[in-house]
Amino acid sequence: MIGLVLAAGAGRRLRPYTDTLPKALVPVDGETTVLDLTLGNFAEVGLRDVAVVVGYRKEAVYDRKAALEKKYGVTLTLVDNDKAEEWNNAYSLWCARDLFAEGLLLANGDTVHPVSVEKTMLEADQRLAAEGSRPGILLALDTVKHLADEEMKVIADAEKGVQRITKLMEPAQATGEYIGITVINPSAAGHLASALQATFERDPQLYYEDGYQEMVDRGLRIDVQPIGEVSWVEIDNHDDLAKAREIACRY
Repeated sequence: MIGLVLAAGAGRRLRPYTDTLPKALVPVDGETTVLDLTLGNFAEVGLRDVAVVVGYRKEAVYDRKAALEKKYGVTLTLVDNDKAEEWNNAYSLWCARDLFAEGLLLANGDTVHPVSVEKTMLEADQRLAAEGSRPGILLALDTVKHLADEEMKVIADAEKGVQRITKLMEPAQATGEYIGITVINPSAAGHLASALQATFERDPQLYYEDGYQEMVDRGLRIDVQPIGEVSWVEIDNHDDLAKAREIACRY
């Protein structure tokens, strides 16, 4: 299994930081960025090969590649997204489709979270594999947080797995919030690539989570793993960044 970070987004609501940097390289603790935190988490759970999908201001990631590899003891493969400033992240994840068959731990490049999430996800994946019920895709789910309109909400059934994943549902209907961390096992590789392609061809502004919904609609199972009570934040705007800076210094 390798790590995968989606770091191609422009993050326009974080200007002026993102005038010159991709969102994943905005500092959240001194000079430490979201990408730093994620690579540190991956290294701590033994993931030494990491791919990063880059696009907007990708030269900033290329410039730091060698230093990041040395600091975290990882080998980085940078995957170019040629439509990062035009299309949404369904296409961005599809750009890494050649890696799906290796098995991935995916992390969004704008999510500040502790390494306990990676540990929980990998332990759950190994447990399910030992039980003979390893899912193709396993989503990290916050079932504790009070939800509002902006969150990526999930309805999951214990027997059938994920039934719906979208921002467009009443918060009270949701089982929890998908936090942007996914285990993608090799068994899901072809199905996921096909679903993502169908999704961005239908509308290039759709999210990769819409690709997950496409898989569910095709009758494919996606499961969830609750992460417990964890301090984390997805950074979309300056208020989120302030919260991220309060959280990141604790890790």
